[in-house]
Amino acid sequence: MSKLENGRQTPTDQDILAWTRATSSEGEKEALLASLHTLEVQHAEWRRVLKAGLLPHQIELSETDQRTKLYRSFEPAVVPGLLQTPEYARALFSQVVAVHKVPNDINEAVRKRMQRQEMLYRPDKRFHFVLTEATLRYRLCSLDIMLGQLDRLISLSSLRNVRLGVIGHETQYVVDPRHGFMLYNSDLVRVETYSAELNLRQPHEIELYSSTFERLAVVASYGGAARAIINRAIGDLAPETPEDGE
Repeated sequence: MSKLENGRQTPTDQDILAWTRATSSEGEKEALLASLHTLEVQHAEWRRVLKAGLLPHQIELSETDQRTKLYRSFEPAVVPGLLQTPEYARALFSQVVAVHKVPNDINEAVRKRMQRQEMLYRPDKRFHFVLTEATLRYRLCSLDIMLGQLDRLISLSSLRNVRLGVIGHETQYVVDPRHGFMLYNSDLVRVETYSAELNLRQPHEIELYSSTFERLAVVASYGGAARAIINRAIGDLAPETPEDGE
């Protein structure tokens, strides 16, 4: 009980039932159980979400995709999943398997993520991505994979229903880019931490993240200017090509 009262342990259904019996508070049982289950959905620990592997989570995400008409994403460090190449996705999934010690179904998860990307070509959906220039340069995979990923971003930036913004190193921020997040319509904010996936649905949270996204989006570069930043990163990352005869 001390661990529960001090927030060091999350109660189980049986803990709630035992507490209501011991305190003659059976009338509060249903409300407490509902609050507990809402918390479990809101704060979903990766070890629980991924206990059956990576593929089930990708399937769950695809179900959310189907309901989403407007998808907004800000990422300061990692290319969003919907924009990833298979090789980049595989590299990141490998890190997840190593860190969280979950079943290795990387190939199946990559295939599902690539299948999810088909919705980028659906005219009934709109996508707005904002990345920092640092995202284009972090070495989260091999150099060849990263160069292929940057080339993919240039290609996707031309899609009619995809708006891709890049915040260059020289840009003055109006709000700090402390972590990435995704907005699904105006119903859900998803934040990924090292330990858990946060699913935020409170109106004031959605309003805050929507406002933050707009503040970040307004200082980003788009179109040719965004592609120029990506090409700058490619030029800096690409190995020098030796001249003929050397």
